[in-house]
Amino acid sequence: MVDKNNAKFAFYYLLSLTALIFMAISVGLIAFGIINQTIADPLLNNYYNSINNQFKFAISALIIATPLYYIVVSLIRKGIKRGELEIESAIRRWLTYFILFVSSLIILGFLISVINGFLAGELTLRFILKALTVFVISGLVFAYYFYDIKQDNPAQENKVNKVFLIASVLLVLTAFVSVWFFMESPKKARDRRLDEKILNDISNLESSINFYYSEKKFLPENMTDVAENSQHLNYLNTQGIEYKKNGESSFEICATFKGDSLNNNGNSTPYNPYNIRSISAREYKAGYNCLAGDLWEVPTGVNEKGI
Repeated sequence: MVDKNNAKFAFYYLLSLTALIFMAISVGLIAFGIINQTIADPLLNNYYNSINNQFKFAISALIIATPLYYIVVSLIRKGIKRGELEIESAIRRWLTYFILFVSSLIILGFLISVINGFLAGELTLRFILKALTVFVISGLVFAYYFYDIKQDNPAQENKVNKVFLIASVLLVLTAFVSVWFFMESPKKARDRRLDEKILNDISNLESSINFYYSEKKFLPENMTDVAENSQHLNYLNTQGIEYKKNGESSFEICATFKGDSLNNNGNSTPYNPYNIRSISAREYKAGYNCLAGDLWEVPTGVNEKGI
């Protein structure tokens, strides 16, 4: 009967390993992200959107992987208690050490990343906190599995097992709860994406206006003139976007934004994917804004205001 259950418990151990990897990486990503936001380093690039995406992945992974891990571990312990899996079984010993081996690779990757950041000029305090994070996570994983493989009866409840269980649950809960104070809400994320789409349409509209000016040597009077001269403007969603001609060589493009162009740290994060002079690279506030357009070919003797 024991041999027949080997495949089942091999599956349990590998599934618990997968869940453990996602848990450990997610807790590490959350801790690293919080450290990066709390201890800002002006010499290093801390992209707000990138950190938020990091947080979202970590939260999603924790929601799925955490209960899965504890359920599978519980099934393994019940199997040992019922005699379905022998304590000295090769499956149990080999796969436990395999879990430790894979965990070692993950920890090494984290440590290499932390040291590489320090050598690249990261603040010493950030380096120390990240290194401590790695040691706490790795210490908990290694201590638990080394203790588990040495137990005479791992299915028996004891104080050490309870301590490991409580410590791991508290670590995951602390990471899960803390991250919500440092990341944007789902509503804010959707509002930001809507603003980015508006900015993209504005940028394309500004390009069309410049192509119009380059061909005709004067600005269009209204949006209809732009559309008649542009082959791709008709495909843009210009609803809610207004074009205003202010002079012979100056114009504005207006729209209503859900939020402003400043992130939670007060650093400007304009959406400018093509890295060119663009209206979408300028700051705006939540609500209705009119942003000055950028005319690429200003006539000789005319300043930026068209005078």
